[in-house]
Amino acid sequence: MTAPARERLSVVAIVGRPNVGKSSLVNRILGRREAIVEQMPGVTRDRRSFTADWAGRTFEIVDTGGLEPGAEGLEARVVEQANVAIEAADVVVLVVDAAAGPLEDDLLVAEILRRSNKPVLVAANKVDDPRNEPEAAAFFRLGLGEPMPFSALHGRGSGDLLSALVELLPRVDGEAPGEWASVAIVGRPNVGKSSLLNALLGETRSIVDATPGTTRDPVDSILELDDERRLRMVDTAGMRRQVRINDPVEYFSFLRSRNTLGRADVAILVVDAAEGVTGHDQRIAEEILAAGRACVIALNKWDLVTGEEADRRRLEASIRDKLRFVAWARTLRVSALTKRGMHRVLPAVDSAVGAHRTRLETAMVNRMVSAAQERRPHPRTAGRSVRILYSVQAGVSPPTFVFFSSARLHREYLRYLENQIRAVEAFEGSPLRMEQRLRSRHKVDT
Repeated sequence: MTAPARERLSVVAIVGRPNVGKSSLVNRILGRREAIVEQMPGVTRDRRSFTADWAGRTFEIVDTGGLEPGAEGLEARVVEQANVAIEAADVVVLVVDAAAGPLEDDLLVAEILRRSNKPVLVAANKVDDPRNEPEAAAFFRLGLGEPMPFSALHGRGSGDLLSALVELLPRVDGEAPGEWASVAIVGRPNVGKSSLLNALLGETRSIVDATPGTTRDPVDSILELDDERRLRMVDTAGMRRQVRINDPVEYFSFLRSRNTLGRADVAILVVDAAEGVTGHDQRIAEEILAAGRACVIALNKWDLVTGEEADRRRLEASIRDKLRFVAWARTLRVSALTKRGMHRVLPAVDSAVGAHRTRLETAMVNRMVSAAQERRPHPRTAGRSVRILYSVQAGVSPPTFVFFSSARLHREYLRYLENQIRAVEAFEGSPLRMEQRLRSRHKVDT
């Protein structure tokens, strides 16, 4: 399924015990708020990667959960994720709290990093005043070289820190290959989004836990396909109803999930097959449609669906009915746990992205529309006939068709035209946008 990349970006892992400012440092490096920052430990749970650049060098930066030696339960898996990030990294930045000084956990983390034999840069955060810079010297006892004092909050010393970081990056020839497409894995909480991502990647990249809402930040992973295309996979936080979000951390997670959907080429909508399509699933599908994203629907946990054939047929009919407004999306029966049907997911994504980017020749569009009008003319308006004089596909991602007409077209007729276009070119997996303009070229609402 995957093949190693011939060229890649250097990887920088940001690690440290909880609540020392790792995510604040990531935001400072990126120059924008991407990682969630909250005054409580343990907000960052999964590895999340971003592309950053400094002094002409581009590199991948990975924000990790806090390293807590001796952690148990979900916290232990957070630690495991951080350790995986360290193993994959070319350079590790250990963030420490200069105001608190070296703590026992800092010493234990430093011991882990010394055993890794990776280049390590000690970033002493919360040095907000130049008079406090000597406090950073206490971290020489970690045995990881000279600590770099800085303030993620105010930006003091961040330039020197980045320059020191770039000096540690390995030299690579060439540039990393561009990404072919971006996939957002979306759905309501606890339907198996992270499990599906891990099944696709063949590794444990996202934390899987029975507690709803485990994933807070979108988790980015790069999948190298056999033909050397790069596919960015993003596991988003569960998209709860906005009115029910009281926790500020969950609120920002919700916003980031929506932003991720807007930037993706295709969304994999994960539905719990054992529960069927809920009203919440329908609202998320509406978000996908409104964003104009291609879509693949994954009916996860199909192994839990009853074995009675009649019951399965009723369930599938109910699913089709409730998601009829995205009937163009391909629906797959899968199980991330047993891997059933997982081999069909990436081909469906490939097909959806291709449809999303398909452009038809203008002559072909006009022939299709003329034939559609011959079969079924538009109803007369105010006693006058309505004709489409010219048609064109004006854009892709999503495919957008514009109809220049002698009068306003009815919504029902626009749906008819869409069905006629799909009868010739299915555009499976992609929505179509249908726009109309009057003969005077003034755009009218659809």
